[in-house]
Amino acid sequence: MLMSKKICRSHHEWEEVGHFSIEKFMLHERAEELIEAGRAMNFLSGIIHRSFHSSTSQYHTEIRQKGRMHSITPNTQLEERDISYNFEEDNVLDVIKTILEEMVSESKEAWFQSVLLQMYAETPNFSKIARETGVPRTSISRAVSEARILIKQKLKDRGIDYGN
Repeated sequence: MLMSKKICRSHHEWEEVGHFSIEKFMLHERAEELIEAGRAMNFLSGIIHRSFHSSTSQYHTEIRQKGRMHSITPNTQLEERDISYNFEEDNVLDVIKTILEEMVSESKEAWFQSVLLQMYAETPNFSKIARETGVPRTSISRAVSEARILIKQKLKDRGIDYGN
């Protein structure tokens, strides 16, 4: 991290660049080889330098998003506002995730329903899922409906009022 601070000349992003670079180094296919050869710090310093100073680096395109920084500088004052947070809804969502995980190990049919319901939650379009998976659209629709019914029943069995 000190190397990152020095390379970035104490810019307010130095810590973020350091963490980003360390993660990239750890995931690099030659990381172990470089550590054993004693060249890891040189390699890491190169990653930090390119990440911070290059406008075409992965850090620049992913984090800065072409010049727009989203991190908060230390001098920024945030406006505090009341946020309405529904703990009950969050708890129900956690239980539903647990039920979906349980369905995966119950049977092939429950696994099928669980996976398709999760895909539908991300992409609520039966036709698109059918094209991606090769599973008929009607089978997807039926599996999602059955999964919903099963989840509602399991919530009821656990004494959880889900509201819908």
